[in-house]
Amino acid sequence: MPRLAFVFPGQGAQYKGMGRELAERYEEAYEVFAEADDIAGYKISTLCFEDPKSQLNYTEYAQPAILTTSLAILQVVKKIGLSPVLFAGLSLGEYSALVAGGAISFREALPLVQTRARLMQNAVLPGKGAMAAVIGLDDSSVSDACRQVGGVVDIANYNCPGQLVISGEKEAVLNAGEILKAAGGRVSLLAVSVPSHSKLMSDAAVKLQPYLSKVNWQKSQIDIVSNVNARENTPGEFADLLERQLYCPVLWEQSVRYMMGKVDYFIEIGPGSTLSGLIRRIDRSRLIGQVEDSKTLEKVVEKVKSL
Repeated sequence: MPRLAFVFPGQGAQYKGMGRELAERYEEAYEVFAEADDIAGYKISTLCFEDPKSQLNYTEYAQPAILTTSLAILQVVKKIGLSPVLFAGLSLGEYSALVAGGAISFREALPLVQTRARLMQNAVLPGKGAMAAVIGLDDSSVSDACRQVGGVVDIANYNCPGQLVISGEKEAVLNAGEILKAAGGRVSLLAVSVPSHSKLMSDAAVKLQPYLSKVNWQKSQIDIVSNVNARENTPGEFADLLERQLYCPVLWEQSVRYMMGKVDYFIEIGPGSTLSGLIRRIDRSRLIGQVEDSKTLEKVVEKVKSL
C-alpha cells in the first residue's frame, strides 16, 4: 500500500447535512455523533444533519461540528482498512489530527474546541476584524502591502502557490487589499466573523493556554505535522503550538511540501474538498481525493487499489 497522509479541514468546510449519510449507514460514524451529543450539551448531530436554527456558520458551533464530522468520517475510513503514516489539519483541523493520532481523546478535545471557538468569537467586536483571500501574488508582495498600511494586518494562511489569506483589523485588511489589487492581485473578503491567525487573537490565545495546559497530552501513535512549524512535534510541545496557532500564520503549503518527502499521497478526511483543492495546486499527482460520504469513500478506495 502507498504511504498515505490523512489531512483534516478547518472552519469554512461546514455545510448542512454533513456526516448524515455515513452516520445512517455506518455504526462507527453514528457512535461518534452520539458521543458528541453526550459531551457537548446540545445535539451536535442535529446541528450537522439539519441545522434547524441556522447556527452552523457561527464560529462557536462550526468548530465542534467540523471536529465531530471529521472524526466520524475517519472511523469509517479506518473500518475499510485505510491507514496513514502522517496526519495534519488546517487550523481547527489540527485538533482532528491530534485526536486521530491519539494525542488527545475526543472526550477531551470536543470541550477544548468549544472553548477555543468561544474565545475566538469573543476576542474581537463584530465588524472590527476581517480576512481576505489574495490570489496571484507572491508572498513577499503580500507581506510588503501589509507593512505599508496602518493597523493590524498580516498573512494568516500560506495556502498554496499564489494563494494566501490576510487577516486583522477590517480597515487595515481593506487598505492592504487595495494595494494588492493595484499590484495585480485578486482580493476577496471572506465570509467569516473572526480574524483568525492574526495578532487580534493574542488575547484569546492567552485565555486558551490554561485549558491547553490541563490536557494530559500523549505521544501520538502516528506523527502529526503542526501548522505553526510545518513539522512533527513532541507531546510537550502541543499546548504551546496550539496556543501560538491562534495568532501565527498557518503554514499549510510548507506543511504539505514537508509531508511530500515522507508520503506518496494525500487523502482529505472531513466535510468539503477545500484541502484537496489546495494540494492539487501544490502537486496534483499526489492527491488521491477526499472522503465525506459513501460515494467519495468508494472513489478513494478504488483509487488506492489501483496504485
